[in-house]
Formats: sequence, structure tokens, C-alpha cells
Amino acid sequence: MRRLFLIGLCAAGAAVAQNGPVTVASPDGAIQLRVSTGAQLTYEVSYKGKPVIARSILGLELQEQGVIGPGLTIAASTPSKISETYTLPAGKASTIRNECNAVSLDLQMMILEARVYNDGVAFRYRSPEQAAGTTLRLVNEKTQFVFSKEGTAYPLILRNYRTSWEDNYHALPLGAIAPESLVAMPFLVELPGIAFVAITEANIENYSGMYLKRSERDARTMEARLSPRLDDPAVSVITPAPAASPWRVILIGAEPGRLIESNIITSLNPPSRIADTGWIKPGKASWDWWSGPYAEGLSGKPGKNTETIKHYVDFSARSHFEYFMLDAGWAVVVKGGPSDSGVDLTKVRPEIDMPAVLAYAKQKDVKLWLWAHWTDVDKQMEAAFPLFEKWGVAGVKIDFMDRDDQQMVEFYRKVAKLAAEHHLMVDFHGAYKPDGIERTWPNVITRESVLGLEYNKWSARVTPEHNVMLAFTRLIAGPMDYTPGGFHNATREQFVPRNVQPMVMTTRAHQTALFVVYLSPFEMVSDHPEAYAGTKELAFLSAVPATWDETRVITGKVGEYIAVARRKGREWYIGSIAGRDAAEIDLPLEFLDAGSYSAEIYSDAPDAATDPTHTTLENRKVDRTMRIHTKMAPGGGQAIRIRPGA
Repeated sequence: MRRLFLIGLCAAGAAVAQNGPVTVASPDGAIQLRVSTGAQLTYEVSYKGKPVIARSILGLELQEQGVIGPGLTIAASTPSKISETYTLPAGKASTIRNECNAVSLDLQMMILEARVYNDGVAFRYRSPEQAAGTTLRLVNEKTQFVFSKEGTAYPLILRNYRTSWEDNYHALPLGAIAPESLVAMPFLVELPGIAFVAITEANIENYSGMYLKRSERDARTMEARLSPRLDDPAVSVITPAPAASPWRVILIGAEPGRLIESNIITSLNPPSRIADTGWIKPGKASWDWWSGPYAEGLSGKPGKNTETIKHYVDFSARSHFEYFMLDAGWAVVVKGGPSDSGVDLTKVRPEIDMPAVLAYAKQKDVKLWLWAHWTDVDKQMEAAFPLFEKWGVAGVKIDFMDRDDQQMVEFYRKVAKLAAEHHLMVDFHGAYKPDGIERTWPNVITRESVLGLEYNKWSARVTPEHNVMLAFTRLIAGPMDYTPGGFHNATREQFVPRNVQPMVMTTRAHQTALFVVYLSPFEMVSDHPEAYAGTKELAFLSAVPATWDETRVITGKVGEYIAVARRKGREWYIGSIAGRDAAEIDLPLEFLDAGSYSAEIYSDAPDAATDPTHTTLENRKVDRTMRIHTKMAPGGGQAIRIRPGA
């Protein structure tokens, strides 16, 4: 029988013919995956003996061959194990243990590859080597995720396949998701009495992004939908064999914080293709866009000009920030297009003396990042990236892709490769969700795909509860360029959207804590320099790292509050934020090593509920046997720096 499509091979092991179901358990035995054949190819997942994913269909729909999956039998089963340790130059952890049990199932017309970790399950589709030269035209996957019971879902619902992924998450019963809704990933669900579960994907390459739709027949069933191609919307993927699908990932944990801590997504990506990653430097940046055309202390008009850039470079240098982010408007317009496209990325507008700016920044030990529209990058990267390297630019922020079809996915990969060749880091804005590409291309250090702080300029959508929700949903997928640090703090009643000196609907302590709660190895400090002048919190912003050796979620409740601890070297940082309501939590310090530590604690002041700019700073001796009581105002927060020694 000719094999039309296969599902990936794993590490070598003994192949055994088998007619019955195949079961694979996680290394600790808590999670089990069961694959069955017959009228349908199906799988089931359990956690600590309780069903998480009930019997769900697997399969592929090809344009000419139809659906492949029903009626298959298991010709051979090849078990294996993965046990490795790898490092990342930027992320939630610097050293990661990748350990799982795996199986490769030869289903005659398919081979199913699956991996079972202590915190989740993954599987993917792959074509056979002997099919080389064959063109595959994939219409859609038949992959299902049938939740074992009703639960609370937290979906990001998008209007179509051509969006920036910038919207608010919802909290509603799983069955209340309308069948016509297009649900983005990661998709978080709480199954009461069982676990928190998140569906997402990893290692998207030469494929299109996946979404979910609720079945019209069963309220507990979510079905895969692939982003259609622009040139042929009847199919989602056109590719010569051999080819592979992304990994379909099911994260599982007794608490939602365990999903945030998980490293499965990067572990499912290939090792780094950059031999020397020493030039990849995470860091924080001042930013000239968010606060609008505003800056104090300038002799001229603030804007895209040499004086303004030097002003921000000075702020970065004083604050020990590694970078300045020069946003849209720096390049010469050739033929103006939408959203600041249509520029020549090799030419700088006359108001900016780029050689002088670069020399000044170098003198101050600050490097520049440059913004660019993706259409200009697509046309000019072969000329622009070598020039940026010559200038000494650190990275490029590429914007407005707003798609994850197969062609756009390949644009990301093309950019990552060419940028790496010219020692450029990359921040994708207007982007689809992270998929762990930072393991393979560690120069891609962050991306947006989030309704972030910028929305305060024109809306009231960035609420405190939205910020908490992001930590439990979007952040699961990977680094998130939300751009925290708004210091024009206002209550919900005081808040007014405005373009210049925007307000934020949280306390100052909340904004300070976001630098720990959220992960972005290229972290914008969003407000203008004068907003931080004389504030005690600036010392925290100067000290807080942009990358970490270890991450632990201490406690949290989706949409209400969260507390995250992250370690860099021997220092720990704790960020806690509250949603609409005030919150009081106790933070155990048992993650500390033995010994005495000093803690700098930035908290909401007693009157922060009415004046959210007010904070307190307390210095305290602590050790691992102690707890820190955290009392947060509505929309409040707390930021803590813990250092060894009294």
C-alpha cells in the first residue's frame, strides 16, 4: 500500500507489531496518552487517573486523497525516551531539562509520533522520506480536543485569520463558546476537580497556524482549523514531501501556574542553528513612541530628530538600560503606504544624523533597535540587514504581519535566518503567538501578539483584570512584548485614553511588578524619561533583569491575581499584580537557599486605591522560612528584589 502521509518518527527503539491500543505514560506516571485505531484513529489523555481529553479523532484531509485516519491499523510501535539538557540565552530559564517518554506508531498510511512529559502531551504529523518529490496539498486537519467534562474556558476569540492577535480574553463556560467563533491559542480551560489544561502548538515551520472551533454537535469538542493560504484559500498547506506539521501541545497542571512554568514548547523545537549566541544580549530599552511627541528638557520640538534620540539615549545610559528603541518614522518615505510602510530602510530622514546618533549611543554604551514595516523588510532585508549590522544596530522590530498562513510563517523563518547572519536580534510585532522558535533561532527574542499597553492611547481595554488574565493565557506560549512601565497611573474613574502621555488603569506598583510577572527578553520601558525622574521605582526598573535562570509561579487565580518569582544568579525578584478587586496574599520564600537576604519591597501605599501613583518602599531582612504579606489595592501590585546578605 502506498503511504500517502506519515506522522513523524522519533528516536530509535524496537518496533513491535501491535493490534490493540498503545499507551504511553509520562516519566512520573501522572499523565497517560492512549492511541487507538479502528473506525477512527483516536487518542485519549488522563491525569492522575482522571480523564482530561476524552476519545478524540486524529487525521488529515488532503485535497485529492480525502481524509486519512479512519480504518488504519498499527503495523509497528517504536517506543523511546528523550533525556537531554539544553540552554537558552534568553527566556524564563537558562538551563532546561527535556525529558519525556515517546512512541512512533506505524499506522501503514500514517506514523504517529507522540511525546508525554510530566506536564503535558504533544503529537505531530510528518510525511515519509520515500515520498520525496510528491506535492502535498493539505486542506485541514481532523484533529479534535474533546474535553472530558464541562469547565471554564478562557478563549481569545478573533474575527478571522488575518488579525494581530490583539484582543481581550474572556471567561465563560466551555459550552458557551459559539460554534462560529474562531479561537486562538493558547486556549486555557479549567476542568474542575481534575486540572488546568492549555492547548497550543510548537515548531511551526513550512505550515500554517492552527486555531480551534467548537463542534456544533458537542459543546466539549474543539476542532482544528488551519489558516488558509492567500494564493489558494481552498488549502492551508502546499509543500513538497518530506514535510512535518507543528506539534499539537496539551499542557496539564493541577494549578494554572504550572502551565506558565512549562518548557515543553521550546523543548519541541530543534536545537539552535546559531553556533555562537554570545552576541544575543537580552535587555531593557527606552522607547520614543508610546508617550507620543513629548519630552521635557529639549531645546527643540520632540520627534524623530537627533536631539530627541540623544535625550532617550541619555535616559537609557543613566538608567542602565542596554537599548533605545527608535520606532516608526526614522526612514525616508519613498512611496507612502498603510501603517508607515513604503520607506527605504537604507536611508535616514534628514532630521536624524544617524552617524552622530550611533556614535553618541556607542559612547554611552547604549545600542539602537530600529522599527520596520514587514512589507519593507520583505523587499529590502538583503540590503538593509547588512547595513544595520555595519551601523552597529542591535535588532529590528518588525510590525503589521497580522497573519499566520504558510507564506507568512516562512517569512518569519527567512527573517530569523538572515538576521542571525548579520547579528541582529528580532522582535515581531503584529505577530502570531510564540511557538518556541527561540530555541532554534535564539535571536528571535520576543514578539507582541497581545493587546498591550499601547491600547491605552485610544481605548479603555487594558484593565487590571486583563493584565492578570494575560499572565495565565498568552504568556503560556512564550515571550510577550506588552511594553509595561506606564507611570501616569489613574483609577478606573480617572482614566481617559489619550495619545500624549497616556494614562494606565493600574497602580504604579502594579506597573513595576509587570517587569517580573511578564517575560520579554527585549523589554520596553514604555513611558518618557521625565515620567520616571525622582521615582523610587526607577531603581527597581534599572536592576530587574530581562532574562532569567529560573521561574516559579507562587500563587494565583485566573483573572484575579498572580505572584511570580524569577531568579537571576543569586538574586530573586517577585512580581504580584491584582485585577479589578483588591487582593491579599502571603508569599512563602521557601525557594530561597539557606542564609540571610535583604528584600526591597515596593508596595501600594495605603491610599493607592484613590491615588494609584502612591507607593511605599520597605527594606527588610528575610530568609527561606519567612513569608511576605502582600496587600494590593484594586488594580494594584507589589515588586520585590531579594539579594543575598543582610
